[in-house]
Amino acid sequence: MVKYKENFVDIEGNLQGRDLLSLLDFSSEEVAYLLQKAHDMKSKMQKGIMPPVLAGKTLGMIFEKHSTRTRISFEVGMIQLGGHAMFMNARDLQIGRGESIYDTGHVLSEYLDGVMIRANSHEMVKELAQHTSVPVINGLTDLFHPCQALADLLTIKEVKGSLKGLKLAYVGDGNNVAHSLVIAAAHMGMNVSVATPTGYEYNEFLLQKAKKLAEDNGGSVLAMQDPVMAVQDADAIYTDVWTSMGQEGESEKRLQDFAGFQINDQLVAHAKSDYMFLHCLPAHREEEVSASVIDGPNSYVFQQAGNRLHAQKAVLATLLA
Repeated sequence: MVKYKENFVDIEGNLQGRDLLSLLDFSSEEVAYLLQKAHDMKSKMQKGIMPPVLAGKTLGMIFEKHSTRTRISFEVGMIQLGGHAMFMNARDLQIGRGESIYDTGHVLSEYLDGVMIRANSHEMVKELAQHTSVPVINGLTDLFHPCQALADLLTIKEVKGSLKGLKLAYVGDGNNVAHSLVIAAAHMGMNVSVATPTGYEYNEFLLQKAKKLAEDNGGSVLAMQDPVMAVQDADAIYTDVWTSMGQEGESEKRLQDFAGFQINDQLVAHAKSDYMFLHCLPAHREEEVSASVIDGPNSYVFQQAGNRLHAQKAVLATLLA
């Protein structure tokens, strides 16, 4: 893992009380700090050491979308940190009946020590954060999935020993998961290749941000439409579902448009022999990935899913401290 620097203590102080909406809002050293903290907290937990650093604190969790890993990892994380997590379906709150974001943010701030929200609109989450005096954590929006990206990089680092200079290939939809993954990798000086079909490209504004960030850290970001070129000599290959939540009506068209972008034995043959396969889950076998790959010896998807807990704990213990 990244070794502590003397000013990591200062970084922790700077992060306390902050929102986590996008990793673009954090410096590369702050991202490195969160990864190191996640590693350290995981190591301590494996030894039975779980200090109750958030004793007496409550995290409100608002969900507009279904969730398995996000809900469980945040809830278990708060319990292990000595706090409490409160599940709130957005449909059951007054916000689901038209209460303003302004009023909701102010009211939640009176009760809670932090808010995690999994929402449809990133703009709505930004507005909520503006009117909430406690930290707001993005558990997924239409634009970003930062906590997933932290778990992804933690997994790669555990297996490969380092991040800087590694080649990461993302093949599939240029969606929220891809946005955060590439930004996180750029922070760590990785060389990233993103292959998407025409019409499903990585957001151009975010792509330019990621390219500059990667260059500043000695890495690179390339966008293309050729999956073979993207995975050539890759250390890690990542994909996501072709049809995300809310896009079910596009499923048939997407199956056609993404033909040739499946991660299968033929494609991964172009990567390094010890490549890692990653997927944020849930996965659709024989669509975006073949069963032989996701269930094969190079797959780390369950370790990756497990690391959501440790990445989330690092975020919670830092921002809510």
